[in-house]
Amino acid sequence: KSVKSPLLLLDIKLRLVMESALTARDRVGVQDFVLLENYNSEAAFIENLRRRFRENLIYTYIGSVLVSVNPYKELEIYSKQQMERYRGVSFYEISPHIYALSDNTYRAMRTERKDQCILISGESGAGKTEASKKILLYYAVTCPTNDHMAILGDRLLQSNPVLEAFGNAKTLRNDNSSRFGKYMDVQFDFRGTPVGGHILNYLLEKSRVVHQNHGERNFHIFYQLLDGGDDDLLITLDLERNPQNYRYLVKGNCPRVSSISDKNNWKVVMKALPVIGFTEEEVQKLLNIIASVLHLGNTQFGEGEEGDTYITTETQTSNLAKLLGVDGSALREALTHKKLTAKGEEMISPLNYEQAVSARDALAKAVYGRTFTWLVEKINQSLALKVHSKDSSVIGLLDIYGFEVLQQNSFEQFCINYCNEKLQQLFIELTLRSEQEEYETEGIAWETVQYFDNKIICDLIEEKHKGIISILDEECLRPGETCDVSFLEKLEDTVGSHPHFITHKLANGKTRRVVSREEFRLLHYAGEVNYNVNGFLDKNNDLLNRNLKEVMCQSDNQILSHCFRREEVIDQKRPEMAATQFKNSLMKLMEILMSKEPSYVRCIKPNDAKQPGRFDEVLVRHQVKYLGLMENLRVRRAGFAYRRRFEAFLQRYKPLCPETWPNWHGRLVDGVSTLVNHLGYKAEEYKLGRSKIFIRFPKTLFTTEDALELISCFSELCYTNFGMFSLAEYKIFLGVNVCTCVFRCVVIVIQSGWRGMKARRRAKRRRQAAELIRRFIKGFIYRHEEYCPENEYFLDHVRYSFLKNLRQNLPKSVLDKSWPTPPPSLVEASEHLRRLHMRNMVIKYCRRVQPEWKKQMMQKVVASEIFKDQKDSYPLSVGRLFLDSRLEREQINLKVIQTLGSDKVQYGVSVIKYDRRGFKPRPRQLLLTNTFAVLVDRTKIKQRIDYAALRGISVGSLSDGMFVLHMPTEDNKQKGDAVLHCSHVIEVVTKLAMMANKTSYVNINPGSIRFTVARGKEGIIDFIRGSELKVAKGKRGHLLVVSQRLF
Repeated sequence: KSVKSPLLLLDIKLRLVMESALTARDRVGVQDFVLLENYNSEAAFIENLRRRFRENLIYTYIGSVLVSVNPYKELEIYSKQQMERYRGVSFYEISPHIYALSDNTYRAMRTERKDQCILISGESGAGKTEASKKILLYYAVTCPTNDHMAILGDRLLQSNPVLEAFGNAKTLRNDNSSRFGKYMDVQFDFRGTPVGGHILNYLLEKSRVVHQNHGERNFHIFYQLLDGGDDDLLITLDLERNPQNYRYLVKGNCPRVSSISDKNNWKVVMKALPVIGFTEEEVQKLLNIIASVLHLGNTQFGEGEEGDTYITTETQTSNLAKLLGVDGSALREALTHKKLTAKGEEMISPLNYEQAVSARDALAKAVYGRTFTWLVEKINQSLALKVHSKDSSVIGLLDIYGFEVLQQNSFEQFCINYCNEKLQQLFIELTLRSEQEEYETEGIAWETVQYFDNKIICDLIEEKHKGIISILDEECLRPGETCDVSFLEKLEDTVGSHPHFITHKLANGKTRRVVSREEFRLLHYAGEVNYNVNGFLDKNNDLLNRNLKEVMCQSDNQILSHCFRREEVIDQKRPEMAATQFKNSLMKLMEILMSKEPSYVRCIKPNDAKQPGRFDEVLVRHQVKYLGLMENLRVRRAGFAYRRRFEAFLQRYKPLCPETWPNWHGRLVDGVSTLVNHLGYKAEEYKLGRSKIFIRFPKTLFTTEDALELISCFSELCYTNFGMFSLAEYKIFLGVNVCTCVFRCVVIVIQSGWRGMKARRRAKRRRQAAELIRRFIKGFIYRHEEYCPENEYFLDHVRYSFLKNLRQNLPKSVLDKSWPTPPPSLVEASEHLRRLHMRNMVIKYCRRVQPEWKKQMMQKVVASEIFKDQKDSYPLSVGRLFLDSRLEREQINLKVIQTLGSDKVQYGVSVIKYDRRGFKPRPRQLLLTNTFAVLVDRTKIKQRIDYAALRGISVGSLSDGMFVLHMPTEDNKQKGDAVLHCSHVIEVVTKLAMMANKTSYVNINPGSIRFTVARGKEGIIDFIRGSELKVAKGKRGHLLVVSQRLF
């Protein structure tokens, strides 16, 4: 009885622990779908997804493929600690995660020196963009880095909000839906440090600029500008805050979204643009273009009696021309007329109302689409690899739209689903190839896998001369009357017999009810989709009238002049159609992906309401189908469900066999063979390769895991209850297997040894601590003596503490003069370090200074040398930027510019010139060129002042704007010195002195200035202080200048 009762208690505890482990597996499901027993059952697949989703386990594997379910809430699984947990860990050692896939891809790139790519797919709202952000963040945090690489990582991360603002929009399915495909290459050097990046964009949904479905919005940037832009900016762009005032923003009837803060997102975008490398001027030009699109949408037309069209919103058109930087009359002409070329002759033909509206919308789409392409190019410039290396490797990230099935599917959905067909074809091909290569490497016979090959659908779409895209191009180019219906008829004649193509005309009675006369149906690998042909030809043509291109080519906006090249107008060759362009870019993308080792992330949205915790089985089943997950699982399970390297398998399961525990000293393959024979594996359940064991059935693996769990539980319980048992009692419980009893004894020996070692370590640490305290106190007593054994530890500690404190408190700016106080022994070294650090900060600061800002600073330095502590108004000018010119180009008379000829005006400003007799004020323009200055009265040059002849510049010391340009008295052409007044006297005199190279010729006169009148006579300007500025003739015939008191 004394033996049986404790054994019975131990048996009950073991059963409880084992049942708990099995219940946990049933509750959370398997973390790899390959281990599903019924892997052909879609219901079992979805039930496993549901179980894991319910437990907030949003990641699951299918072999090396990661399936991610959007939780629609923040989970505490993305911290830096989590990144470190997955860093350098084998792919299957811990639970599935996006970080595990990221790290596995990174390590494969480093060890195999082969380019990698991660393909992220899923429908809108499934979390593709968030997945790509998490991957980029993982690399930014965990990869080795330096200052330059930190800047690059920051640029990579900051490019996301910018691209989202210009390329994402609110749709019915997703509040932040990417309306373009994105492929990003991240380049790494031989050390594994990110050194560059490059982005390719695909098929921006330009039609969204001019039309949105009900409940959807235009691109985010329009709403961000209106909600977040300050009042001065909106006044400059002639915009109002209410988005309802703009026709391009009201069609979806959804100006506000509760989950989106346009104002906060605007701040994020404006903060990100300078980080990526945008100058203030480029940002302003970019915003001008965004505003011009809104004004373009508000441009309205009227129709005359003869059918000709005219613009009814003249003010709107003037603002539009100013923002686009084009001639207003030319723009009006181009919006209401088109230019035709026939037999070498050009003809201008008026547009009717519908054509004018279409031309306006085409211009809006072209301007926005090409600007987006320029934006991507600009980001690429900031991410570009500065120094090319042969040893660099690449990880590519493909974040592209998933399969789309809407109520109304058009040209965009056709292109998107064609892209997904190609990606599915690539996915299956690469997965099969990877499986076959692994089997061949391990010397295991490859079993043929039956799967659906979607090449037949890809050929239907892309085949030359016979595919849908070729037929669409042919119909667009065919002379005569063409329309969308004629395109549908051509499809019926050409591909009508194809088993994956159906129209209303070709369908049977049951199918005709769901396919209208304007639709054709394609049987995709993911299911059936009806496409409405209305708009197919127009969207494929994607043409802009030639005269509109000519107008845009002449834009003063550098972004638009880059987007609309003059060669495009000169070249008579017709550009490729939109579908063909997309097909060609897709082919190049396939080549890029085929050249890399792929990893996959399949994203799933659990419900359409974006609610956390809700799992819509019908919606999930639909996505599982069109993502091809069951097909992938069947390919992965066609042979063996589980495979592991010999060393990993033996290390994990060696406690299950007395011959392999605690260590196996022979060949690994012999150890694995011994272990599986002991466990009773049958021949059909496993195969041994050259370096891996392949297990066919998940049940075999689960049985092995349960046995390991039993051993672990038994050991723990034996340790807890060891005092109650004798060796005989263990034998009764275990039968003839004494191995576990021996194992228990070994465990006790190890535990006692470990406890003793820990106690000795604690005692040693106490002795070391006491010795350290003694040395520290002794060093403090001898701290003022020369360096000696008694104080060496204390002085070393003081130096170390100072340097450590210095490292954490180094000045961050050249203006920060603070510096920690050093100990007496480090005064000289501290001063040397301070100078080195200041020099380093100055060098870094100078390298970051832009050319425009450098020019501004040089002018400010010269102004300081001339006016500091000399003129009362100088302190007020320090914070004000010097402008390139105070006169707009149109303010300078064209006749004056022609008179100047090749001498271009470098600076212009309005001044008041005072006559030498009577001091009558006359308004003038002072224009500075590289070699001389001129005073202009409207259309006439009144006086020319050569810099070489300039004798000096005199300025008063008070706050007035008077200055005198002294001319040589012997020059008969000159009428005497020029007496001028300007509100920007500091700026004018500085620029004039720098251009004339006569900064030392500027004189600051505190009381009065003498100047020369004609025939050698002198005049005098007297300066006094007063309550307000006043310039008048004084009592003695002097010019009296009363300067306002500033303080």
